[in-house]
Amino acid sequence: MIVRLVTLKIAPDRVDDFLALIATYRIEIGGAEGCSFLEILEDESEPGVFVTHSHWEDENALNRYRRSELFGQVWPAIKLLLIDKPTARSFQRKIF
Repeated sequence: MIVRLVTLKIAPDRVDDFLALIATYRIEIGGAEGCSFLEILEDESEPGVFVTHSHWEDENALNRYRRSELFGQVWPAIKLLLIDKPTARSFQRKIF
């Protein structure tokens, strides 16, 4: 299983747009083939900083999503809201 964390810094005046976008697509993203978990976290001390936390069956499942039509719709819309380059890391769960 892959645990994926992506940090997004959203422009302060675009946070509501980001939340609306996520609300629109969250069920589809979380229901993507190979995705077993999805949540969006907001930094308590730095408004506008969000982390997407998702679990994927494997790297192939994550890559299929990244090549999907859904990702092709969502990611360009998110990029328009960013004020900094996003950071993404993938982890393997070692201790359960």
